[in-house]
Amino acid sequence: MPKFMGVAQYSSEGLSGLMEDGAAKRQRDVKAAIKTIGGKLEAFYFSLGNDDCIFIVDLPDTPSAAALSILAGASGVVSVQTTALLTVAEADAAIEKAKGARYRPPGGAE
Repeated sequence: MPKFMGVAQYSSEGLSGLMEDGAAKRQRDVKAAIKTIGGKLEAFYFSLGNDDCIFIVDLPDTPSAAALSILAGASGVVSVQTTALLTVAEADAAIEKAKGARYRPPGGAE
């Protein structure tokens, strides 16, 4: 199953809800939501700085990752940015494809 990284930022209302519910309940609720779209939570961390939460999930496909972001965003108290993750083998395959491809940068010679 493809892996995705989610990075979440809570609104002030979301942070108030987190304070009321606690971190463990938030993790359980996120895990349950991921399960409803056919995925599995691999890792879940709260973080300092611009991002409040970072998680790694296994999801069936890209539309499932989009569904997770939409589901969370629709709550109005959290925004999620999702990044597709590549295995080392997938990165090597991408590198091999790039070696045979051609690209003219903007303003570059034809």
